[in-house]
Amino acid sequence: MLREIVLDTETTGTDAKTDRLIEIGGIELLNHIPTGREFHRYINPQRAVSQGAFAVHGLSDAFLADKPLFAEILPDFLDFCGDATFVIHNAAFDVGFLNAEYARLGETAPPPIELSAVVDTLALARRKHPNAANNLDALCARYGIDNSRRTKHGALLDAQILAEVYIELLGGKQTSLGLTLEAASIVRVTQEAGPVAHGPRSVRSRLTDAERTAHAAFTASLGANAVWRDYIGEETAG
Repeated sequence: MLREIVLDTETTGTDAKTDRLIEIGGIELLNHIPTGREFHRYINPQRAVSQGAFAVHGLSDAFLADKPLFAEILPDFLDFCGDATFVIHNAAFDVGFLNAEYARLGETAPPPIELSAVVDTLALARRKHPNAANNLDALCARYGIDNSRRTKHGALLDAQILAEVYIELLGGKQTSLGLTLEAASIVRVTQEAGPVAHGPRSVRSRLTDAERTAHAAFTASLGANAVWRDYIGEETAG
């Protein structure tokens, strides 16, 4: 079963060498379907938030002052992620910040995240829509995804929206829910250029009743226009 974590972060600024993480949000996908499991933490960065960053996400120094340090939330983060593949928009930015936080921990740090093992939805969007705007808002507009609740950037909300965008980038309703790891690997960041074509496959859903219930609860929280409502239907013959 393919397990992925759609991830987003917010930071005090744009330089991973001096700025810090202040929010991490992630949602779990199994075979490209949200299970309802989420990770969300705010972090005390031990430094001031830049005015430019505050204008983007609205997270103030006062709000962050009593939040845990990165080292304190790391065990829960690693436990949630396990060996799943990360799905990130503009992966170099978020991975750079995560690896910088890891490096600050010294000998207790986990291994750095390899960018080549991350699904970068920005790279995928640029291959699929060259010479077009491919930021998250532009992709929502292109695919008819409701992002009206996104008045400010927020790590968990952006991860939820990115998960919907990710499905559309993979082919939307025409993409099989049972894509194997090998088929999904075409969207990983590699040194090879150019898209690899693949078609829909007929599969039998492996979702349990509990996973279907979790999915229903998740989509209910996103509103009537969430594209996730279209992805669980009758099983097809394999």
